[in-house]
Amino acid sequence: MSSKIYRIQSYQYFEERIKNSLFICHCAPVFSAEEAFDFFNKYSQSDATHNCWAFKLIDSYRFNDDGEPGGTAGRPMLQAIEGKNLINIASLVIRYYGGIKLGTGGLMRAYGGVTAKCLDLATLIEVVPTKKIICKVPFSDIAIVKSKFTQGISVVEENFTNEGVVWQLEVEENLVSNLGQTVINLTKGKGVWDILEIKQ
Repeated sequence: MSSKIYRIQSYQYFEERIKNSLFICHCAPVFSAEEAFDFFNKYSQSDATHNCWAFKLIDSYRFNDDGEPGGTAGRPMLQAIEGKNLINIASLVIRYYGGIKLGTGGLMRAYGGVTAKCLDLATLIEVVPTKKIICKVPFSDIAIVKSKFTQGISVVEENFTNEGVVWQLEVEENLVSNLGQTVINLTKGKGVWDILEIKQ
């Protein structure tokens, strides 16, 4: 299994009729549980038989069967998400019952299947782990240090002080150690390179 993780680039929609029942899937990138619930509230249909959902963030997940037999809707949807190594995603599957019962296995295949097919349509973006860094550099070294900010390094904030500049950076994890040493060397030990410990 790939160790890479991904998110979807943008909202995606898919629908399929299975034994007269209409299944409508909405998927979208989300970055918090609040965003996920806002998304579910926006797209849920009050006249539908079921509005089942699942979401997965970096460090948490939840799902709901909304009246379908336990384990036949939300969990297969989550498994479809995890099968594609996705995070920061919410998926809602709306079912309009068509008069033919699908059975436990049929429901699991339907909910998991329409979610997977919806995700197949999405553009995936690799999620690269990053660290937040506070970097302080004297005026005399700003230009040379900034020239080392290549791909994988983004300046979130830039504030000037009496001594120089303070940057808040977002740096890909695999670059943090080497770049920190480079900053210290270029500034002859005057620079500061502090990793901010962010609690997810």
